[in-house]
Amino acid sequence: MEAAGIARAEEGADVGTPVTVIVPTFNERDNVAELVARIAAALPEGDAEILFVDDSTDDTAAEVARVAADAPVPVRVIHRAENHGGLGGAVVVGIEAASFDVCIVMDGDLQHPPELLPALLDRYDAGDADLVAASRYVGGGDTRGLGTAVRFGVSRAATWLTRAMFPIRLARSTDPMTGFFLVDRKRLDVANLQPQGFKILLEILARNDLRIAEVPMEFAERRHGTSKASLRQGATFIAHLARLRFGKMSLFALIGAIGAAANLGIMWGLTAAGVPYIWAAIMGAEVTIIGNFLLQERFVFADMRTDARGLGVRFASSFAFNNVEAALRIPVMALMVESWHISSVLATALSLIVAFFARFLFHSLVVYAPKRRRNDEAAASEPKPDTAALRVIRAIDAEAMKPGEL
Repeated sequence: MEAAGIARAEEGADVGTPVTVIVPTFNERDNVAELVARIAAALPEGDAEILFVDDSTDDTAAEVARVAADAPVPVRVIHRAENHGGLGGAVVVGIEAASFDVCIVMDGDLQHPPELLPALLDRYDAGDADLVAASRYVGGGDTRGLGTAVRFGVSRAATWLTRAMFPIRLARSTDPMTGFFLVDRKRLDVANLQPQGFKILLEILARNDLRIAEVPMEFAERRHGTSKASLRQGATFIAHLARLRFGKMSLFALIGAIGAAANLGIMWGLTAAGVPYIWAAIMGAEVTIIGNFLLQERFVFADMRTDARGLGVRFASSFAFNNVEAALRIPVMALMVESWHISSVLATALSLIVAFFARFLFHSLVVYAPKRRRNDEAAASEPKPDTAALRVIRAIDAEAMKPGEL
């Protein structure tokens, strides 16, 4: 396969499309020399470069610099001191810094065969695609590099789920989870990309209207290092998928639903143990208020934390608001139980649904409001046309409706 691929690269040496190969790395030192040699052998003659975007804690960046000194093509490395956005964030940095508009993204673990580069370029040169993905699932592709049946099943399930949630944008994509693809930078709204975790292709496809083509890929086995996949990455993927498809408000609702289920479970357990339902509701509310805040910090408002007030102030304002809301909601819940003669669990569920919108708007407009905007508004001596009502409408429009299925 590799020999045939190298021969294919030599045959296609006159393709000539200027290209930047972007390789995001995290502790991939042992792979650098072989990877650069194979990429250089596969690239057509002409303008080309290899750009590593490195988040490593080892000396991968130094190894890239060492290999670059004798490499047959220009090799650069950008070492990030802070890992913003994970692998996806590294790819965005690479796309922005690339010398050429045609960018090929591939992993640094040698599971993506560099010998496939000419096929990606040839398919792009056909002129009818803005993005060409190397797919494990199109005819001729192979998934043996995934290893276990469990990893294959998880990969397949994630692919089906993603395509089901974006049936229009991903109609021509069999493998939106792949990390090996070519994209024309001129067709991207790079500033609109907000990657989280590994799945940068999903981010690109969901936020840009692109013509998609695919070539089959034989996914190789890992040579060195270990997989970066984890339960945490899985949770990040699910959260990112929800944010992409439904917007921030729906992700807030998902966490709220998890909190509501926990609230009801705590309340059921306590009432079953003989605790009066009022006290059970109070204790359930306190536990879920704290849990919801932590999840919202991580998955909903992570992009707003930098410009907002400090963590302690955010927690205090969120905790205070939710307790005031609970103090108002629980008497209403008790009134429904006593007046309507419905179960306390049902009354709690209804009251939580009503409270959702107030919570979302308060957190969007107050808890995570940019400090500069708050200070500017406080210093203003004259009324502003940007009223609270208009800000509420904008928040709903911006957060609940983006990006959706365009």
